[in-house]
Order: sequence, then C-alpha cells, then structure tokens
Amino acid sequence: MEEERIYEILSVVEEIPEGAVATYGQIARLIGRERNARLVGRVLSMASYYGSYPCHRVVNHAGRLVPGWAEQAELLRREGVPMKDPSHVDLKRCRWEC
Repeated sequence: MEEERIYEILSVVEEIPEGAVATYGQIARLIGRERNARLVGRVLSMASYYGSYPCHRVVNHAGRLVPGWAEQAELLRREGVPMKDPSHVDLKRCRWEC
C-alpha cells in the first residue's frame, strides 16, 4: 500500500472533530477513492503504527461500531456522541459535515 495514500487517509481522520463521526465511505470519497471504503478500514486497523489518530470516530455506513472493539463505544460516549443502541451511533445527529 502506498505510504502517501495511508497518510492521506489518516490526515482526514485527524480532522474529524470531537463529538462527530465519519463513515469509511465518506473518508474514501474525501480522498478521491469513493469505491475504497475497505481500504480505509484496513488503513485504520494499522493506524497505531503511524501515530495516534482518532480512529474511534469512524463507523460503517449504518453507524455500526467496530465488532470486538468495546472501547470504541466508551470513547464515543465520553465525547457526547449519541447512540441509537449499544452498537450503533445516531448518524443523523453526529455525522461529520466536512
């Protein structure tokens, strides 16, 4: 994977403000790769190798949290992100409008 593409994704994630969330597809569109939401997910799964990024602010298109990452919900709750249920954020109320 190109280093340039990795840092492009991570720089967008870094811009997501506290209390808001973005989707993988939204980030892919912002970097001009609208069909590469999975690429975004793969990069975020390795983000800790590149520094500290607010990856917990990224969810899927339905607002679903990352399965198996219990800390994500707690981090989002601390930021005031509204939840629809224990595994979904309320995208209508907290989607990042960039």
